[in-house]
Amino acid sequence: MLKKEFKDNFKSFLIWTTVLIVIFLIVYSVYPFIITDDTVKNLDEMMKVFPKELLKSFNMDITTINTAYGWLKSEGFMFVYLIVGFYSSLLGLQILLKEENDKTIEYLISLPIKRNIIVRNKIVVSVIYIFSMIFLLGVFNYIGLSLSGSFNQKEFLLISITPLFVAYPLFAFNLFLSVFLHRTKKTLGISLGLVFFFYIINILSELSTKIDGIKYFSIYTLADIRNVISKCSINPICIVISCTITILFITLTYLFYQKKELI
Repeated sequence: MLKKEFKDNFKSFLIWTTVLIVIFLIVYSVYPFIITDDTVKNLDEMMKVFPKELLKSFNMDITTINTAYGWLKSEGFMFVYLIVGFYSSLLGLQILLKEENDKTIEYLISLPIKRNIIVRNKIVVSVIYIFSMIFLLGVFNYIGLSLSGSFNQKEFLLISITPLFVAYPLFAFNLFLSVFLHRTKKTLGISLGLVFFFYIINILSELSTKIDGIKYFSIYTLADIRNVISKCSINPICIVISCTITILFITLTYLFYQKKELI
C-alpha cells in the first residue's frame, strides 16, 4: 500500500518541486547580469525610500538584495514558504479525501486493513514527500549559491530547515480538517485561502508594533527566519511548538477518522 501511495502522489510532488526549482534557476541565471555597480547604487537609494516597517516585513532591514544570497534571505524565501505551504496544505486535505472522492475507500475498508493503518501510510508518504521537497530545494540552492559567490553556509543550512516548521503543522491541521469533509472539490480554495491568511497576518504583524501581537495567530511565525539571519540560530521554542501542533492534529486525525462515516 505504501508503494501505491508514493506512486499516486509523486506527480503532484514533482510539479510543486519543479515550480520552486525553476523559480530559483531563473534567479541564479539572471542575477549576475542584472546586478552591476549602477544597479546596486540604485537599489540602495530605493531602499531608503521604503518605510522601515515594509523593509522589515521582507527582512530587507537586516539583509541586502544586491546578491543572489541576499535575495534568497528576503524575497526568495517568501516564495518558498508560500509554495511549500500550498503543497503541504493541499496534500493534507486531499490524501485521505481522494479515497472517498474516487470511491476506492469502499474497497480499502473491505480488506483486512484497519483505518489507522490507512492513515499511518498516508502520513508516512506525506512526511517523506514534504521533507524531500525542502531537501531537494536546499541542495539546488546550495549548488546555485556556490556558483554565484560566497555565502554563510551555517546560516543557509538553518534557513533551509525553517520551512519544515511551517509545512508539517499546515499538513497536520489540514489532514485533521479533511476528516470532516467528503469531497475534494473545495480543497484547493481552502488550502490556498488558509496559507494566504496565515502569511498575510505574519506580514501585517511586521508593519506596526501596535498589531505585532497578531503574529502569534500565524503559523509562519514559527519559521522565524529573522532570528536565523540576525543570530544564526533557530529558536527552540519554535521547534517545540511546531512539533506539538503537528503531533496534536495527527493524533486527533487518528481518533476522529475511526468514527468517520466513509460510505
